[in-house]
Amino acid sequence: MTELFPAFTFQAIGTVRSPYARRMDAPHQPNVIEGTETGNLAEAWIDLDPSLPEEVLRDLEGFERIWLVFVFDRSEGWKALVRPPRGRLKRGVLATRSPHRPNAIGLSAVELVAVEGRTLRVRGVDLLDGTPVLDIKPYVPYADAFPQAKAGWIDAVDAREGHLSAPGPKRPRRDPGRV
Repeated sequence: MTELFPAFTFQAIGTVRSPYARRMDAPHQPNVIEGTETGNLAEAWIDLDPSLPEEVLRDLEGFERIWLVFVFDRSEGWKALVRPPRGRLKRGVLATRSPHRPNAIGLSAVELVAVEGRTLRVRGVDLLDGTPVLDIKPYVPYADAFPQAKAGWIDAVDAREGHLSAPGPKRPRRDPGRV
């Protein structure tokens, strides 16, 4: 890499334990749960890496939401153009939340249910079981929420198909060898 574009190395600080074993089981977004098995927001746990002191979680309790910075560790490469689940057109990958990105890094705002020792209990996840967590940050409403912000091409899809028209999880493809 050049000086303008340095390479970085990160260590996971935790691991997600969630009910989603496969990508097709998880919702496309944490709060879009239509079509999931239970129809409820999923609960999950984030286990802190044993090398970190438990004190890193001190004062986190009391925040209603947290940001999870994680790795799409099962993403297989990336493409410049992807077809998101909303709309029918291919979009530039950086204008989507696709896991197939130049750097397979994700960001998710989840509800913090409890801090239980070295484990966080969270609700409203779309992360697969075993997902590595790179960082955790508190969600701060006055700094993190912009309810009047424009959402580019998503606003056009909402106008055409309805607000929150995202589909639920994908269904397994039918095996052509099975009857």
